[in-house]
Amino acid sequence: MRLDKFLKLARLVKRRTIAQEMIELGAVRINERGCKSSSEVHENNIIEIAYINRVLKIKVLCADENLLKRPHTISWEQISERQVKPDEKPF
Repeated sequence: MRLDKFLKLARLVKRRTIAQEMIELGAVRINERGCKSSSEVHENNIIEIAYINRVLKIKVLCADENLLKRPHTISWEQISERQVKPDEKPF
């Protein structure tokens, strides 16, 4: 599944266009590497997402689009979360 679509369906961002903008800015990494919106997400990938004041690190548990569309599907687990200052680079 595409990264931008995963972020939306996993409810990590509200809209797919926001996910695409975050990825383009370099605020999302897969397995500690830069990525594109079209990058494929697989189970057991580690994704880091830099929001405005925090960085969330997750492990992908489910990357099946059909399962993610169902309510109450657990698609990821949190590995860590850390606060960042607005002027600090997250990665």
